[in-house]
Amino acid sequence: PLYRRTSLEWCCPWSSCCGMGDFRPRTVWLGHPEKREQRYPRNVINNQKYNFFTFLPGVLFNQFKYFFNLYFLLLACSQFVNELRLGALYTYWVPLGFVLIITIVREAVEEIRCFLRDKEVNSQIYSKLSTRGELLFTLKDSAAGVFVTQKTEVICSCFLRTDQLDGETDWKLRLPVACTQRLPTAADLLQIRSYVYAEEPNIDIHNFIGTFTREDGDPPVNESLSIENTLWASTVIASGTVVGVVIYTGKELRSVMNTSNPRHKIGLFDLEVNCLTKILFGALVVVSLVMVALQHFAGRWYLQIFRFLLLFSNIVPISLRVNLDMGKMVFSWMIKNDAKIPGTVVRASTIPEQLGRISYLLTDKTGEWPLCVRSGTVSYYSTCITFYSISQNLSFCQWGLVSQGVTSRAPAATKVRKTISSRVHEAVKAIALVHNVTPVYEANGVTDQAEAEQHYEDTCRVYQASSPDEVSLVQWTESVGLTLVGRDQSSMQLRTPSGQILNFTILQIFPFTYESKRMGIIVRDESTGEITFYMKGADVVMAGIVQYNDWLEEECGNMAREGLRVLVVAKKSLTEEQYQDFEARYVQAKLSVHDRSLKVATVIESLEMEMELLCLTGVEDQLQADVRPTLEILRNAGIKVWMLTGDKLETATCTAKNAHLVTRNQDVHVFRPVTTRSEAHLELNAFRRKHDCALVISGDSLEVCLKFYEYEFMELACQCPAVVCCRCAPTQKAQIVRLLQECTGKLTCAVGDGGNDVSMIQEADCGVGVEGKEGKQASLAADFSVTQFKHLGRLLMVHGRNSYKRSAALSQFVIHRSLCISTMQAVFSSVFYFASVPLYQGFLIIGYSTIYTMFPVFSLVLDKDVKSEVAMLYPELYKDLLKGRPLSFKTFLIWSFSLSLLSELFLFK
Repeated sequence: PLYRRTSLEWCCPWSSCCGMGDFRPRTVWLGHPEKREQRYPRNVINNQKYNFFTFLPGVLFNQFKYFFNLYFLLLACSQFVNELRLGALYTYWVPLGFVLIITIVREAVEEIRCFLRDKEVNSQIYSKLSTRGELLFTLKDSAAGVFVTQKTEVICSCFLRTDQLDGETDWKLRLPVACTQRLPTAADLLQIRSYVYAEEPNIDIHNFIGTFTREDGDPPVNESLSIENTLWASTVIASGTVVGVVIYTGKELRSVMNTSNPRHKIGLFDLEVNCLTKILFGALVVVSLVMVALQHFAGRWYLQIFRFLLLFSNIVPISLRVNLDMGKMVFSWMIKNDAKIPGTVVRASTIPEQLGRISYLLTDKTGEWPLCVRSGTVSYYSTCITFYSISQNLSFCQWGLVSQGVTSRAPAATKVRKTISSRVHEAVKAIALVHNVTPVYEANGVTDQAEAEQHYEDTCRVYQASSPDEVSLVQWTESVGLTLVGRDQSSMQLRTPSGQILNFTILQIFPFTYESKRMGIIVRDESTGEITFYMKGADVVMAGIVQYNDWLEEECGNMAREGLRVLVVAKKSLTEEQYQDFEARYVQAKLSVHDRSLKVATVIESLEMEMELLCLTGVEDQLQADVRPTLEILRNAGIKVWMLTGDKLETATCTAKNAHLVTRNQDVHVFRPVTTRSEAHLELNAFRRKHDCALVISGDSLEVCLKFYEYEFMELACQCPAVVCCRCAPTQKAQIVRLLQECTGKLTCAVGDGGNDVSMIQEADCGVGVEGKEGKQASLAADFSVTQFKHLGRLLMVHGRNSYKRSAALSQFVIHRSLCISTMQAVFSSVFYFASVPLYQGFLIIGYSTIYTMFPVFSLVLDKDVKSEVAMLYPELYKDLLKGRPLSFKTFLIWSFSLSLLSELFLFK
């Protein structure tokens, strides 16, 4: 059959999150969504902050919940009282209305853009099985119980890319329900009477509990379902077609439950300006009381206080809000139109100043730090030659490798050449066999398994595996002539350059685990009947398994210093009797109820002795362009970089070193796995004794530390030059961001490219999304969106720095100008015996304070103290901004009083 016949637990992508509700287990009848026992949420994505009814109240509330805007609202409302009116109503309402209109229009534009992006995603077309065949429907119309068709690859299993969900770059193997594979066609799924019982929705993306029941069988079939039978939302199926039944939708999706609601972010700069306005208001009250006191509190003095408050209201200038909002729009326009960072999008135009004061940058490695291109190196040692680079030192002849430096002039040389050729032959064959890679064949976008496998078309072949490192090694063997052309659960086929197909039967596979740090496979060569046990693993483990040699340690050190992840490859030949004895003991150990894992490991270890060392392999992550220089710029700017990723500990550590997040002269402290409070206490004490040391910690250990020693752990982590958190869940990423904000009080910036980064991006003071190949979830939820990681340097060093410095100068200049006006008003009132008489009214206020003086003051948004090239060359200039010196109480006092005093002295003169 051309279609995968399966009833996998399947989830359609994304949805809105409007409260988690009361979740319950459910029974879903296959192909009959109308039989549902409870009401399920709609399957729509919604990144909007408001809806049609809450937009205007929400925008107004967010504006007036801060003192600055509330002050002007009360000021304008006071003019409806005749005793307090100082002029025409438009004198106060027109400037306030102008500010509100700008804000409402800006928010409306951003909401409309967000709505259109959500609509595009919700309108994606899918196909579903029905009695009338396959029908098309949109994402938002999916419901629990519907059979949805998605692309995948081979019969009996499929691989998933889950980096958008959990941050792990390794592909995951997923299996179908066994009994559904015996159906003739996919349409027969609608004819059987069956249902899936699934657990209640929860945030755990690594586990699932359910059962599949078919009632019309004889006898009835009841199979258990686990994580291996699920396709979560936000995961990507590589190719082909898979049929799955929808179980969870809307807010019950794992990806949505691990994502927080979008929030309205207020920049630290705006909060500081809001604080300054409170100080100015206090000065306004003092001045008003002084003016009334000089009148000896005569008559209705309390009304005079209010009139003086209105008269000197320019001390808190409404034009400040106008200028700052217009400045933010200009800054956003400059970012979007910078030719050196093309494709950059500003989705939160209210916080460009945040980019100029980032102290902690938290980034996810997936997708955009390393490019998914691997380069492989194989080292093989003999008495004559060490092979470091295949391209330079080796040539390939009849799928045996021989040295270019060895000639065949003498019989002795010929004998040496044959010996080397046979040993390298074995090394390459071992690399081509010991893996979990599956070749997949496609033609014209449609999987044609029978025809493609029959001809083994190289142009149609795609390798799939749970690790990209595995794929890189198999691609290397293909480049030197030995090609993996076929594989299923019990056999493997290799092709030589001459076209000969070598068939191997897979007898046993021992997968890689974190504890063992190695994997093995036992195969039988069909042509000779030989049984061989191949193994590869980390050098620290394999050194005690292979036969004694004097070059392994040296070569491993050389490759490690080059930044390669090293694996040692070895083999052991087995007789038929040896294998039968091993198989009997292995089967017996797997049937054990007590201590099964220990017994199985003991049996496998009985084979892992005196193995023949064949070669070493090294794999390196090829980083995206300019990642290392960008991280160097960020470090020199005083920004501490934390890497929060879902990858394995070894992969995350190697990536951090390769990207120079951890410098060569820095020690790396790998936090031991801890499960109890006492273990966490001991490990924290051990870490406390380290100095200038980068920290690497797993998500499980991090959870234990934050549970019992939250403050102590954050205090130690903040002192580290770099922190790497691996196997992090999306909620953990957001929790780390929140704790950094609470413990340090510094601004944080979160960078990510996947759906698993959305919570972190929304929680951070400034979220930056990188548009990756696997989706735009992070980009759509972020405040700023870039196309490459390297653009982050210019975004912060140039645009962030300029936005903050210009806004700081603009705000203080506007305050200075308003103090000059208020001082002249005070002098004018004193001439009329301290009467509350306005100096000018109506359009004079609007014209002078808001329009006439706006253009020379607003020109500060174009001010530039250094060229952008200089700002990139000397990132230390950015470090000066982290202390907030451009806008502080000191500079505020200098601008507000010193310059105002000089202006008034000139006025009196």
